[in-house]
Amino acid sequence: MGRQPSSKPTSFDIAYLAGVSQPTVSRALRGSRSVSLATRQRIEAIARDLNYSVDKNASSLRSQRSNTIALLFFEDPTPDESNINPFFLSMLGSITRECGARGLDLLISFQKMEDDWHVRYQDSHRADGLILLGYGDYTLYERRLTDLVGHGTHFVRWGSVGEDTIGPTVGSDNVGAGRLAGEHLLELGRRRIAFLGHADGHYPEFADRYAGLCQAMAGQGIAPDAALQVDALTAEDAGYAAAQALIARGSPFDAIFAASDLIAIGALRALAEAGMSVPDDVAIVGFDDIPAASLTNPPLTTIMQDMKGAGRLLVDTLVAQIEDDPGPPSTLPVRLVVRRSSAR
Repeated sequence: MGRQPSSKPTSFDIAYLAGVSQPTVSRALRGSRSVSLATRQRIEAIARDLNYSVDKNASSLRSQRSNTIALLFFEDPTPDESNINPFFLSMLGSITRECGARGLDLLISFQKMEDDWHVRYQDSHRADGLILLGYGDYTLYERRLTDLVGHGTHFVRWGSVGEDTIGPTVGSDNVGAGRLAGEHLLELGRRRIAFLGHADGHYPEFADRYAGLCQAMAGQGIAPDAALQVDALTAEDAGYAAAQALIARGSPFDAIFAASDLIAIGALRALAEAGMSVPDDVAIVGFDDIPAASLTNPPLTTIMQDMKGAGRLLVDTLVAQIEDDPGPPSTLPVRLVVRRSSAR
């Protein structure tokens, strides 16, 4: 004799009709990627037919979860005093949409890296897990990440992806991006390519971008010139100062690959003040494709990162951790957007 549906449909009713287990129904209705797309769609269709809705309070009590994740922004120097990198603000929309699709609440907080934010979130149990955006000097951040791992805290961060990565990390193919930027500039006939941005372990994403540029140059038999690499943080003023320092060194250059769009925008100002034409004298490529990149004079050629995919992958990776599911891939492709700063 078949199961008789109760007056109020339950996940067990859905499981019976779908021919799967009740835990599979629960995971499917939470949007878990551990359930195949076809099975998830079948379960969702049955739930709609039965007018079934998830009782979030009951689910939270059973799982001892808050159904809330916390998004922590870390302080970055910016000209508008928001201290939030505009690149991360552009990622916020895709994160909130993915949380909404999964029925998760999102707690957004602004932190200083030097504070004890990791201790507060470990002890408060306000969220089931953390998404970390921005970090500045990685050597300080690294200690915080190691502590989170040691305490078993669920978290995922945006950053450099490598074999020595601490904790689950989602990021762009920074080495491939640097290679793409370098190949573009080399195809334009540029041979003296400068890099503005830190290129050491303190800023691993920048270092990866520089490594990719060096790979592209090596492919053309060009050795990197240390005089053409100038340290810079992600800020317009830092890019302006770095470009001024580059000019003052007196080493000839005909192109700049900036580690971020903000650095590139500052460099544009310094070059204009020095009477150097872009792209005639110097071609420039940035990184991030923030909204301001298309509004500069000339508009900035840049590397575009997949913001929609980034938000979805960050949430997917964190939920997979919380549910002990296998995590999705962690590296996202990039795309070159050519504008007039490198092409007439």
